[in-house]
Amino acid sequence: MRTHSSIMQIFLIVAICVLLWLKLRPRRPKDFPPGPQPIPVFGNILQLSTTNPLRDLDEMCRRHGNVYSLFLGGRPAVFLHGLEVIRQALVTQGADFAGRPQGLMINHVTENKGFIMADYGPAWKEHRRFALASMKTFGLGKKSMENKILEETRHICNHLENGVGDPVDPAFLIHSAASNVICSVLFGERFEYGDETHALIIDLFKENARVAHGAWAAIYDGFPALRWLPLPFQKVFKNCDFMKKHIRGVVERHRSSRAPGDRRDVIDCYLDEMEKSKEDGRLLDEERLVMMLLDLHFAATDTTANTILSGILYLATHRDIQARCQREIDEVLAGRSSSGVSFEDRHAAPFLMATLHETVRLANIAPLGVFHAATRDARLQGYRIPQGTLVITNLNSVLSEGPHWERPSDFYPPHFLDHNGRFRKPEAFLAFSAGPRVCLGEHLANMELFVILVSLLRDFVFVWPEDEAPDLAPVFGGIQSPKPYRVTFRPRRH
Repeated sequence: MRTHSSIMQIFLIVAICVLLWLKLRPRRPKDFPPGPQPIPVFGNILQLSTTNPLRDLDEMCRRHGNVYSLFLGGRPAVFLHGLEVIRQALVTQGADFAGRPQGLMINHVTENKGFIMADYGPAWKEHRRFALASMKTFGLGKKSMENKILEETRHICNHLENGVGDPVDPAFLIHSAASNVICSVLFGERFEYGDETHALIIDLFKENARVAHGAWAAIYDGFPALRWLPLPFQKVFKNCDFMKKHIRGVVERHRSSRAPGDRRDVIDCYLDEMEKSKEDGRLLDEERLVMMLLDLHFAATDTTANTILSGILYLATHRDIQARCQREIDEVLAGRSSSGVSFEDRHAAPFLMATLHETVRLANIAPLGVFHAATRDARLQGYRIPQGTLVITNLNSVLSEGPHWERPSDFYPPHFLDHNGRFRKPEAFLAFSAGPRVCLGEHLANMELFVILVSLLRDFVFVWPEDEAPDLAPVFGGIQSPKPYRVTFRPRRH
């Protein structure tokens, strides 16, 4: 009798577990993209590497096709793989997938303001228009912006000349320079490289990027019940609060010192427009200004700096490519002073342009882009994507797709040269995404990459330490970066 009772108890426990499993297991909506079977609570998260899931995503694509779905906790996400599908979603159906997902850690940190993570709508459109117009006012695409970059390049070169002959980690110099270029536009000033507050903000940007695109952010996004616990993701909120407080102070100083109509920088432009908006109902306010400034400062610092650092790394470890670039630079800049580098020189330097674009491709700074969301119920490749669904574009799959690149895993500038040696940009070069949410700072990033690297290549040879084996694999993240390295900048003899 006791044995029979024990069997019944075991049977009842098993039955309850099965029912709970069936009840809690995430289910794909009708006509939703296929994918691996999720498990309760975790979804498919346990099937992805915490250090670098890109290979796992490639395997998912091989099994389920170029449009597939995973559950991140209980939340469904659609992954897009390959040039054809991503261009269809971002360009052909750009308005359908121009949204930003809601309810993630990055939304809560930014309070859905600014414009990087702001959802597609009137406020986002207003701020993107403003950001483009004000950046052009203060030099985007003009000689004045080029001069700002050249000024920072001179500071980099002076620091390198003071430590000539010794291997150095260039990360601090390059991050400081990239930050100063955008600071001169946003705040009307640059900072000395030893400025403690400026250095701290750059460090906070890097720390937030590391946490926000790592495992702790996935835990925050996938398991809402854990959000109030004192776990490492709380550091992101603390860092952002500090930076917002700092920016509010800068805005307040501008308000007290400005003369209406005398626009010194982006802050003055916004304050002028904000006063006008009281009359015409535009969606401008001080908190949106603070978040927009942080968006622009972060985006123009971390991504640009990591791309330039990747370029130095690749050229130091590919001396033949470095030497060919320097020969072309010497020909193009023959007879000019050391301050004579111009962005216009790119038209006469096809191999150099190919090398810089190959740097951007291989560095692959944002391998999964910025996450999108469906703005309305949409269909893609025959699948139904409900409004609000998280959509992730695997840009890594485009930048490393075999059919589009002869040697996708190598640093190979001829990817961007035609059979006559002229520079060309393949259709698969989607490093800055595409469509309505294409990267706002693409032109500025290209200008900085060209002016800074050409200036450094003209004056120095990048020498890799003989006793160290290079590791070109980046540190995975929403924003990837090269692993820390040291290189010697040896002055060239002209």
